[in-house]
Amino acid sequence: MFHAERWAGAFLTVSGANADEAFVCLKALAANVKTLRGLLFGHSASAKLEKILRESAAATHADAAATEYAIRLLCLLVEKNCFRHVDLLLQKIEQDLNARNGLLDVTLETAAAVDGNFEKELEQRIKEKTGAAGVKMKTRVRPELLGGYLLRIGSLFIDASLKGQLENMAAQLTGANTGGRNG
Repeated sequence: MFHAERWAGAFLTVSGANADEAFVCLKALAANVKTLRGLLFGHSASAKLEKILRESAAATHADAAATEYAIRLLCLLVEKNCFRHVDLLLQKIEQDLNARNGLLDVTLETAAAVDGNFEKELEQRIKEKTGAAGVKMKTRVRPELLGGYLLRIGSLFIDASLKGQLENMAAQLTGANTGGRNG
């Protein structure tokens, strides 16, 4: 069983003050590793991968310490046959970094595209209400919502969609017809 929390915690502890930049390096290098063909596991594959990563990292001007942390983690994932979990690990590291930096992950799903002003106003209101240092908002258009929006702020979920309202009304009507509270 892969424990993303442990791997993420170890990475953030080791990278310390360089954690944000190390994470950026890790994401970039992991994307490059994903493009490689064939099986990547074991010590020999890890050694070959390390050589490739060091050569590609030398071409960038990233912080040496941050790059080192990223390379070592990727090689360890390959050596331990855990690279297939890299996306889960990246997600967990990003969540932990956001929490450390006082950033909230927010997902806004709307029936139609919204303008940037609405997003900025929503971000500002969320920051005011929660006291967060910042908001990282991801938006998605989902026409099946019919109207309104779905909003996820961390573990809080707000359904202000027309589809959700119609489903609630249908459930209430069905409950009334089958001897519910009002029957």
